[in-house]
Amino acid sequence: MAWIGATAPASFDRVDQTPEWVNDWLGRRRKPSPQPTQTAADSQVKSIDEASRPEQSDPVEDAAAAERREAAQRKRAEDTRSAVSAALDELDQWIADQLRLGLAGFVEACSERCRRIAARLVDLKATALAGRIDELPARLMTLRSEERPDAAIRELGKLVLLAKAWRAAPDDAELKRLVSTSETREQILANPDAVQVESDWEVLGEKIETRRDGLVSHATWLLDLQSPTPRFAVLLDFFPASAGRRSGAFAPGDRFKARLVFYPSRNPLRALVAERLGDVTSGAAWPVFSQGAAGDPLQAYSTFQDNAPWLSECPVILPAGAILTDERDGVWWQAGSGPSAIALPVEGTVNHTLLGIELTATAALWNGARLELLASQSNIGRLDLS
Repeated sequence: MAWIGATAPASFDRVDQTPEWVNDWLGRRRKPSPQPTQTAADSQVKSIDEASRPEQSDPVEDAAAAERREAAQRKRAEDTRSAVSAALDELDQWIADQLRLGLAGFVEACSERCRRIAARLVDLKATALAGRIDELPARLMTLRSEERPDAAIRELGKLVLLAKAWRAAPDDAELKRLVSTSETREQILANPDAVQVESDWEVLGEKIETRRDGLVSHATWLLDLQSPTPRFAVLLDFFPASAGRRSGAFAPGDRFKARLVFYPSRNPLRALVAERLGDVTSGAAWPVFSQGAAGDPLQAYSTFQDNAPWLSECPVILPAGAILTDERDGVWWQAGSGPSAIALPVEGTVNHTLLGIELTATAALWNGARLELLASQSNIGRLDLS
């Protein structure tokens, strides 16, 4: 119509007012205006007197409904406890069967056997314990073949001790965490019994492991720089391996001030960063190595095991020493002279440029058989060994 109007304007008659049918068409195209909300209307008519009146409180929950909810929670807790108890009974029987069949056969077939009992423990709600057993074959494979039977019997013994401890105190928070499930972050932060430490912390190193259940365990080890004796903390994070490697919040060597909240434990190590208070730029030294009662560098490990013999790893600060190799290319940490002059085997390999360097102090994880090095202080500065 616009083209006809431009080329042949005589085809149209001029009118003085808009035809009725055009107004009707435009009215149907006009979108309806939004209706004012009830809330807005209410706010306009609400008077000051009405606003000053106290708000009506939420209806009080029915006492019978609250009692039913608490009863259901108690029943779920009791069902979980019964299931975990049955899981530990099956675990005891499984360990007895492995010992009866022989440790040599267990080491050869540990992958399949551990996977079966781990699946059974998951069915019976002992999920944390299942994960620990499922990772046992991987830990054994890192050792020399002649060392594997000893490591296997040591780990099976720790599992027996853990099962006995849980039966004696099934409501113990640490034991529940090691056997079934862990508390949430919110529960730890709200726990009045959780130890809180505000201090300067140094990131010693990281330990990243891909587990058989498809999760990645990311442990970040920290050292308290203000404590007169060595005090450690570990931040644990778990995420699916399919998500790829995450960039950690901290890097080895970082120093920061923070308030940490520790999970209740006989040896408080696992912690959460409740509040980060900024970076630390001062070059404070590590706590001085403590000789212990008998000058034993592993005295801290002995105390650690006395409190919780079912645990494996213990962080330690070692005295002055050096990293050396033997004729079989095995790596050792060798202490200097004095009563603590011992040699401890090191897990894995190290950069050969670090061999022979005089280390004034070394932070590591000791599991009773191997050292896992984290970091060292030396005459050429800090060395990252993780």
